[in-house]
Order: sequence, then structure tokens, then C-alpha cells
Amino acid sequence: MGEGMEHIKQGFLMEIKQNDDYLFIALKAMGKLTYHDYQTLVLEIELALDSLAVRKIKALVDVTQLTGWTLRALWEDCKFGLRHRKTFIKVAIYGAKGRYKYAALVGQLFISGEMKYFEQQDEAFGWVSETR
Repeated sequence: MGEGMEHIKQGFLMEIKQNDDYLFIALKAMGKLTYHDYQTLVLEIELALDSLAVRKIKALVDVTQLTGWTLRALWEDCKFGLRHRKTFIKVAIYGAKGRYKYAALVGQLFISGEMKYFEQQDEAFGWVSETR
């Protein structure tokens, strides 16, 4: 690896906090995501949902280090979104790359809750944390 180059890890970092009414998921996507990455993510989220009486999610998704995803991973994401379309209350996606703004618009078609793109983390966190 050349001098000054940063090694980008691949996959997800995830933190799940359980509230009385919903799960709050903070997710960081890194590198090029694969089918295996999504399988691991889905399993963890579904295990957390099984422990709740009310199955609702608010999510904060960091795509600042995301470089892309495989077609199979994208398909898994769409299937998960459709399967849990009524589960998501709000999803805030943030990152410096404007192309993910369009991913948020497309993602909105798969869930019944709200999904928005932000360039700054503090704006995204503020919006997803609002009570309504």
C-alpha cells in the first residue's frame, strides 16, 4: 500500500439501542458491500427485532466510506426493505457523496416510513431523533 493511502475496511459497523417503542440502529457501511455482508446485517437486525413487542426501527446510516455494493447485495437490501417495509419509521442516510441522495429516493419506495439523505451527520441525527 502506498504512502498516505488509507486501508478501507469492508462491511458494516453497527450499534443497536433498544427503546420502549423502537430500535435505534446506527450503521456505518464501508467499502464494497457483498451478499455476505447483508446476510450478517439482516440476521443481527432480525434478532434484535424479535426481542421487541413493538417492531419499529429508526436508522442512521453513514455512507461516507461506502464505495458500492454487488448486485446480489443490492437485491438483498431491496428484499429486506420490502419484507420490513412497515417496520422502518425513519431512515437518515448521510455522506459526502451526492449519489446516495438518489439511493435514498429509491429506498423510500421500499418502506412506509420516511427516508432522507443528508450531507452532514449532525443534521441526519437531528432529523432521525425527532419524535413525532
